[in-house]
Amino acid sequence: MAIVSGQRLTSIWLAGACLALSATQAICAEKWRVQYFYDKNHSSLAINDLVFPSPSHGMAVGHLDDDKGDSKPVSVITDDGGAHWTIKPLKQMPISLFFLDDSLGWMVTEKGIWRTEEGGRSWRELPKTPKLLIGVHFLDEKHGFAVGTHKSAFQTDDGGKTWEPIAAAEEPHTNPENTVYNNITFADAKSGFINGYSAPPRRDDQKPEWLDPEDETKRRELPRMSIMLNTHDGGNTWKPSTVSMFGRITRAMFLPNGTGLGLIEFTSTFKWPSEVHRLHSGTGGSEIVYNAKDRDITDVLLLPGAAYLAGVEVVGRLQHTPIPRKLKVLKSTDMTNWEEMDVDYHADGVRAMLRAASDGTIWMATDTGMILKLAE
Repeated sequence: MAIVSGQRLTSIWLAGACLALSATQAICAEKWRVQYFYDKNHSSLAINDLVFPSPSHGMAVGHLDDDKGDSKPVSVITDDGGAHWTIKPLKQMPISLFFLDDSLGWMVTEKGIWRTEEGGRSWRELPKTPKLLIGVHFLDEKHGFAVGTHKSAFQTDDGGKTWEPIAAAEEPHTNPENTVYNNITFADAKSGFINGYSAPPRRDDQKPEWLDPEDETKRRELPRMSIMLNTHDGGNTWKPSTVSMFGRITRAMFLPNGTGLGLIEFTSTFKWPSEVHRLHSGTGGSEIVYNAKDRDITDVLLLPGAAYLAGVEVVGRLQHTPIPRKLKVLKSTDMTNWEEMDVDYHADGVRAMLRAASDGTIWMATDTGMILKLAE
């Protein structure tokens, strides 16, 4: 199978704005303002996921780490649109969230799946759920999907009480120990995909790139097998496909008209740290709309009229480091011309995530305990 880069990714994508006088004027009128920042002595907050099921109700989940090395799972909740936030303890380490509405949601943890009917104010652990999961996606209260490591992909028809393996997920000829399904996306109630990748362990000394930036020969980007499971009947049947490519697909989303936005993230010493694609569900095509050597994009958001990219600034030769860097957000009304947005100068992180509430309000969270809101 031929090795392809992001520029030739057409075959693996799913088949199937705020308006102002000018894009520049709109961007200049908006600013990302810090709404919450955990700033305590001898401890820090790492946010793993963020949701806003309604304009007033939002929740982030993650963990508090202290100077002694102890880590405690927590949620951070607002009921007044971000004006005030409350930290609540959780019983297991959270990985991701999915909400259908302001009340009903699911939380994936290191040990299983939890369900809430109170907007995350209380949680109930679901019995006998699959392990080693990364995320879930529900089409309605009963019908949902779950994906994770070790080639795991499941579906449920009873709200998560019982789960059945998705047979198509086993069809690609990859080692389960090296295979991860990491993203579930639906363009509508019928058309969706699950994507993942298989990456054999490296044979070098396993040191992270930032410890030895001069040794580029060992750190070069290696191709991996990308896997796509497509459905056009709401998940009743899935069709798998594979391709060898550089990078991994970490985020994809679609508008009802079939236009989509996807993110590919690279490692090591690739030409740039990430690449953003415009997707076309009707034709299965895609084209690159953004990449830059000095911007490490970690999330994308597509809304009617505008697209947003969030990430961090790259300084020097190291594209990826565990050291927080300045947050950078870009906006486009045509997915061709991108403009930098005004971000609070205090804001930094290693990774940033973008989320939108039902009223179109846009939020951003970082793994350094910051939550920001886009406001004029």
